Amino acid sequence: MSGDSSNSNNGSSNRLSGRTAIVTGAGKGIGAGIARRLGVEGANVVVDYAADRGAADEVVTGIRAEGGRAIAVRADVADPEQVAELFSAARAEFGIVDVLVNNAGAVVFGPIESVGVADFRRQVDTNFLGPVLTTQAFAAQPDLAGGVIVNVSTAGTIGLPPHASVYVASKSALEAFTVVSAKELGPRGIRVLGIAPGASDTDGTRALGFVGSEQAVATAAQNPLGRIGVPDDYAPVVAFLVSDEARWITGDVLLVSGGQR
Repeated sequence: MSGDSSNSNNGSSNRLSGRTAIVTGAGKGIGAGIARRLGVEGANVVVDYAADRGAADEVVTGIRAEGGRAIAVRADVADPEQVAELFSAARAEFGIVDVLVNNAGAVVFGPIESVGVADFRRQVDTNFLGPVLTTQAFAAQPDLAGGVIVNVSTAGTIGLPPHASVYVASKSALEAFTVVSAKELGPRGIRVLGIAPGASDTDGTRALGFVGSEQAVATAAQNPLGRIGVPDDYAPVVAFLVSDEARWITGDVLLVSGGQR
């Protein structure tokens, strides 16, 4: 990928025409970038969000403005009933869901001794239980013939940074789940993959105070490409992975970090 952060519409096509994708946590950040890109490439997009309806509606409006089809659906991915409602809404609007991007995530930074039960459960429920539930719902569609699941992990599973113990552990579990589920679902023509983004400039990292911090500057300086990531660095990769061009790739987690390790 090039070092610029150009608009995600660049290099777009209709290679995903006729596909329907659910992108979880798609109201902001990396999820929003992925949702927009899939829409630009022709997919029907279901923008899942947990709380901020306004942000999700903006993503939907953007996709529609580019000629795509999209709806916003509120669902907590860690709640089985809400996951079922998410898929029901998607299927009622667009039919079979054949692309699932598990992007919704939660992170709480702090030393090990500061980890509380509520923080632990929030991260594990969102980062690991959520993708398990959505994968089950995806695979349970009786009329599904093939499809693709992309799980969004983190480069932290390689770098293993301090003060992110539960977050990294939950994402490590997600990566193991990705490989195992790819083996189980492969005979049904369902591919399961993952991407591992590096440090990024998103709404979430800005809220955490990371963007513009000394840590962010140091991370960018150590990165071979000299910067941290932006959502448009990841969206084209996901669009490729869910396309037929990547039909021979499954069970892998691709490091998409600008060289950060």
